[in-house]
Amino acid sequence: MKRIYNNINLANRNSFGVVEMASTLVEFEGAEELKEYFERYNPERWYVLGAGNNTLFTRSYEGVLFTPISRNRTILKDDGVNVDIRVEAAHDWDELVAWSVSEGLWGIENLSAIPSSVGAAPVQNIGAYGAEAKDAITVVEYFDTRSLEVKRLSREECHFAYRESIFKQELKGVAIILAVEFSLSRTPKPNLGYGDVIKEVEARGGATLVNIREAICAIRASKLPDPKVLGNAGSFFKNPIVEKEVAEELLKSYPDMPHYPIAGDDSKVKLAAGWLIDKSGLKGYRDAAVGVHDRQALVLVNHGGATGGDVMRLAGYVCQRVKECFGVEISPEVNIL
Repeated sequence: MKRIYNNINLANRNSFGVVEMASTLVEFEGAEELKEYFERYNPERWYVLGAGNNTLFTRSYEGVLFTPISRNRTILKDDGVNVDIRVEAAHDWDELVAWSVSEGLWGIENLSAIPSSVGAAPVQNIGAYGAEAKDAITVVEYFDTRSLEVKRLSREECHFAYRESIFKQELKGVAIILAVEFSLSRTPKPNLGYGDVIKEVEARGGATLVNIREAICAIRASKLPDPKVLGNAGSFFKNPIVEKEVAEELLKSYPDMPHYPIAGDDSKVKLAAGWLIDKSGLKGYRDAAVGVHDRQALVLVNHGGATGGDVMRLAGYVCQRVKECFGVEISPEVNIL
């Protein structure tokens, strides 16, 4: 059953912990409740607020926030090798990863310890350590706020790219994700393309699902602050993608600069935004209540009492410094409201 809150404080509903208000917040279970609400109120401005791990509020939200609360997980098919599952939007992402590992299912283990709900995963096409959500997603089911119908998109129709999807483009302001279907496998498929992961996995005895998950959880815990202790939204910036010639020129001056190929595009190279920020002298930088985390420069933190505007001013300064030092533009990964 849906619950409607008016003039609600969002401090406990965003991982930055910024204090802002929303005119209305609607918690819903499924499509019928959404249809009923849209038929009755036809809201002009709305946004889906899941776990609030990738959203920064810079002002009061004068509109309707929709928050899914259904967390069911259903096995659709199990042929002994491949397992297809349907997971509802409010299900915690890392709980899904932990379950898949406990069941011996490969496909999303590299995405361990990412703070997210399942419904947010396809929007951002969340990724880490050489893996992305799109690698396992087969179908995204959503409520279309124009037709008030439930629709389904295949992986190909979602137009996934690096931190991108159709839900941030053509279907932005149209789709409310209800559930995501995944295909996982019992066939071992270790993805160990990152040095830190290889080292940690080997230290645990080799490439098993449990070892990979434990290794990645340990790496993330060593670098990333707990938002319950220090307000943050994880990686604040996207890793920039530049022309190959730009990367080659930078490598002449910085031969140790991390850089990664782009699958299917030999003309471009992905750089590490955290490294660029660190080399710009900003790791650990603090400006009053906001700062750049001292162990991971990709993360902006709220030391207590910061506003969304404070965070954005710091973000702008970080972008400016990286541009000045390297001639490379970086941009936020976080959704700004």
